[in-house]
Amino acid sequence: MRTDVEYSPVPSPVGEGLGMRDFWLYAWLRRAAVVAAHVTGLGLTLIISLLSRPGTSLFSWHPVLMSVAYCLCLTEGILLFSAEGSPFCFISRKCKLRLHWFCQALVLIIAASGLGFMVASKNLSEHPHLVSWHSLLGVCTLAATALQAAVGMCVIFPKLLHLSSSLPKLKLYHATCGLVVYLLATFTVVLAMFSDWFQATVKGVTWWAFFLLPFFPALVVMNQITSAYLLRKKITS
Repeated sequence: MRTDVEYSPVPSPVGEGLGMRDFWLYAWLRRAAVVAAHVTGLGLTLIISLLSRPGTSLFSWHPVLMSVAYCLCLTEGILLFSAEGSPFCFISRKCKLRLHWFCQALVLIIAASGLGFMVASKNLSEHPHLVSWHSLLGVCTLAATALQAAVGMCVIFPKLLHLSSSLPKLKLYHATCGLVVYLLATFTVVLAMFSDWFQATVKGVTWWAFFLLPFFPALVVMNQITSAYLLRKKITS
């Protein structure tokens, strides 16, 4: 007996069994959640950039570039495949894939630049590296981002790389790795809010609002990926 595993990129029928009114309400809520995730990612990027006052120091460019890379580019690179609330829902899948590659390339380039500014700032001030949970998790996030990009290349060029895994499995691995990267990036952003710089800038109720905001787009992204790639087992003899 042989067991094969198939992966389907078809969204799960979550609304199956609901009445028409409930179905439309559910669809509207999903669309509103995706739109809110877009707004949250862009809003976090803009606010962090304003708080950082880019150009005032080498360090000031680190939060700006990292927020652009992960709060904006990574979020948009994933949500553009959403069927609800995406501004790119009317373009072809081929164009969406190209935009996805472009966004992910930007994530790598901008995040690497943000890391460079942080290293330069630490060296200039003679402060030690990798002494906080934020920095340690940040390094893990960058490593996972590079791995996710490598898996993405495997999805694009499976024959050229002479890979034995089937394309559906490679797509599942890529999506899973992307989800891990997004969750790591979310917790890295949250840990940054415990830094001396951020707590000296944002205090009180506003700080708690910033603390909770990154989790919302993370939930939307998690729902999109887990709904789009369902594990289906097919047993054949």
